[in-house]
Amino acid sequence: MTSSSKPNENLTIQIPKAVVETDLDVIENGGISPQLSIRTEDDACSEIIRIDPQTPDERPSALGRFVQTLQVIKAWASGRWKARTLPQRPDSFLERVAMGGTEAKLTPGDRRTRKISDIRYWKGFVVDPSQSYYYRWLFVISIAVLYNIIFIIARATFIEMQQEYTALWFTLDYCSDFLYILDMVVSLKTGYLEEGLLVRDFSKLRKNYLSSTNFKTDLLSIVPTDFFYLITGTSVPELRFNRILRFNRLLEFFDRTATRTSFTNMVRILNLVLYILIIIHWNACIYFAMSNAIGFGSDGWVYPNTTNNPTNARLTRKYIYSFYWSTLTLTTIGETPTPERDIEFLFVVVDFLIGVLIFATIVGNVGSMITNMNAARAEFQSKMDGVKQYMEFRKVTKELEQRVIKWFDYLWTNKKSLNEEEVLMSLPDKLKAEIAIHVHLDTLKRVALFQDCEPGLLVELVLKLKLQVFSPGDYICRKGDIGKEMYIVKRGQLGVVSDDGKQIFATLREGSVFGEISILNIAGNKHGNRRTANIRSIGYSDLFCLSKDDLWEVLTQYPDAKKILIDKGKKILRKDNLLDEELMQQMEAQEETTDQKLQRIDGSLDTLQTRFARLLADFNTTQQKLKQRITKIEKVLRKDEDTISNFSAFDS
Repeated sequence: MTSSSKPNENLTIQIPKAVVETDLDVIENGGISPQLSIRTEDDACSEIIRIDPQTPDERPSALGRFVQTLQVIKAWASGRWKARTLPQRPDSFLERVAMGGTEAKLTPGDRRTRKISDIRYWKGFVVDPSQSYYYRWLFVISIAVLYNIIFIIARATFIEMQQEYTALWFTLDYCSDFLYILDMVVSLKTGYLEEGLLVRDFSKLRKNYLSSTNFKTDLLSIVPTDFFYLITGTSVPELRFNRILRFNRLLEFFDRTATRTSFTNMVRILNLVLYILIIIHWNACIYFAMSNAIGFGSDGWVYPNTTNNPTNARLTRKYIYSFYWSTLTLTTIGETPTPERDIEFLFVVVDFLIGVLIFATIVGNVGSMITNMNAARAEFQSKMDGVKQYMEFRKVTKELEQRVIKWFDYLWTNKKSLNEEEVLMSLPDKLKAEIAIHVHLDTLKRVALFQDCEPGLLVELVLKLKLQVFSPGDYICRKGDIGKEMYIVKRGQLGVVSDDGKQIFATLREGSVFGEISILNIAGNKHGNRRTANIRSIGYSDLFCLSKDDLWEVLTQYPDAKKILIDKGKKILRKDNLLDEELMQQMEAQEETTDQKLQRIDGSLDTLQTRFARLLADFNTTQQKLKQRITKIEKVLRKDEDTISNFSAFDS
């Protein structure tokens, strides 16, 4: 940034004349001007713009300024002026550690420049089943399917319902038919994954949909059976029973809802209740239809006579009575009138069998859901009971036992009992790192040592962070202890106390970091790797912990980052006058680099090979000499044996 000698001189942004003319030309033609690209000298901050004093020679003439003003006013009056705003600066820390979290848009480049009102935009449009708009569409079509499942059979059974609200039913019917046809278009444009990529070729999408079973059921569900109304009249809604074949969309909506929501068990229970209500509804309609066929009031099993009692002739009474009878029969929780005809007996037997299946389904599903809902609580309770039994067996004092129980209670109350490693175990490492970065991002920002490290190191470190919970009065570290961990305060307050614990020198709150120097093993540290203060938890405190072993395990793979971290640690120690320069130089001189260690090992191997070769040569020489001596001894022994045999023969 250049400074002006005159304090009152105006400062303006230097924009090339060609850029201004280009922008004005674009505005004049009704387009959107491109973003100004102004190079800054400081790359650390994109918002800093170089500002230079404008010299009188560079100022436009009065006529030029007047023309530019008229052009801007004209563009503003025609509604084509777009205010230029600087793009929002992304979080540089997140930008460095991000691993592809933003989803890439795979739309063709030709579609990006077209408006939604352009028909060519929709020709290249493909429905992505993973997007939210597809789920919302499933909700809309599910409403239409549910309408047909519930009301078609009710209108076919209760004639008054069909006759009194004919206009309403026709309107709803053809609205649902329109949605059915639109759903076929959506299914035809719905993409699918092939080799991990969303297929956007319309010919492949069409072939995939037309060859599927869904197309056959969709086609049957939209067959225009309403034309038979011209023969039978409008009082026969049974002709629309084929609309129920689209129930697969309802099941898909329920499956996606259970996947997307965090209350999976609750959604499954509601789905089960809905299925049961639909079965009871259909059974009630079939019961009323059978009563109508047999004759109302003809026996004690069918629906009562509607002629003698006007109350029984009301539509609400007919449906509620039938629904009540169906509920008692299918749930087998009450007594129902005894059947008197063979067809009645057969219907009741089938109902009882269906009721047994429904009861078994309810008990099994609800029991399984309740077990799943309480699984975390049962596991946590089992751990706590095990600790209680151990403390009772070891005769732990009541005071310590109460502290342990309160610690468990705090964990459960504040949802700290969740084992993150077990939960995320099924995810790949990249997704686990993404989740860990987004969860612990604010925590990592507070550690000054990690601000300029490479993203790979930060990803490895964020996976090593462990949450630890301390009770009131617990010491996180004591003065003189060997430092094996660094801590980041997530929640709570810590006190830096005296040796006797009575005096509090300072209070560490959320965001405080301590212990990072002791885990770096910096040569020349006057305190070594020992703690320099007593830190105690004032209340319940949540701390993220990074151990020395985990840090150095990661640093072995990032030697450059290791050097940067150690240099930062040395700066901090120099600032506090805690670094012994002479001792540091001596210890660094004694330390061997990796290359030096390899050279020393290589030299040692050469020496061992030379010595082994000498030993092998000596062994071979000695072996040959021994063989020669043994051969000589054998020859001498043979001569002696021959001599003795000759003497013995002579004597004989």
